[in-house]
Amino acid sequence: MQEIIDRAKVGRATFYQHFENKEDLLVSGFLEPRVFLKKHQGRAFLRMSTVEVRVLALSRGMFAFANQYRNIFRATLGKPSGAMIRHLFHRLLEDLIRAELKPLLQRRKANSMPPDAFAQFIGGGLVGLLMWGVDGRTRPSVRNVNEFFRRLAIPVLRAAMR
Repeated sequence: MQEIIDRAKVGRATFYQHFENKEDLLVSGFLEPRVFLKKHQGRAFLRMSTVEVRVLALSRGMFAFANQYRNIFRATLGKPSGAMIRHLFHRLLEDLIRAELKPLLQRRKANSMPPDAFAQFIGGGLVGLLMWGVDGRTRPSVRNVNEFFRRLAIPVLRAAMR
């Protein structure tokens, strides 16, 4: 904790006025990606026609964001110590997916796919492809990674909506 306070050049009391602990500080770093992805998701949702495409509208924005900050993503998410960050990013994506999907799946039969299960599955796929795209060994374009994701995710979404 002391290293963080020293590096930020703030006093301990100032830090605790804004954050409960260092995990709270870490979580606050996800506000910018959340806002970016939510805006992208909203714009894409208005432009796109099919339910499948609209629900998964955040994928292109997420891959573009990760590509723009490729070095940061690789340095933080790719390290063994990045497990907490990967978990938080996965949760961010789940929340966005669940928010778009829940109204659609609630209209389905009682035995249909729970929105939480679908959000967990698709969020994991997004994080996995994001890691694959920024790991340095491959250099797929944002367009290609997004296309791979959609080819995998849209059939799953269709099955979940039955």
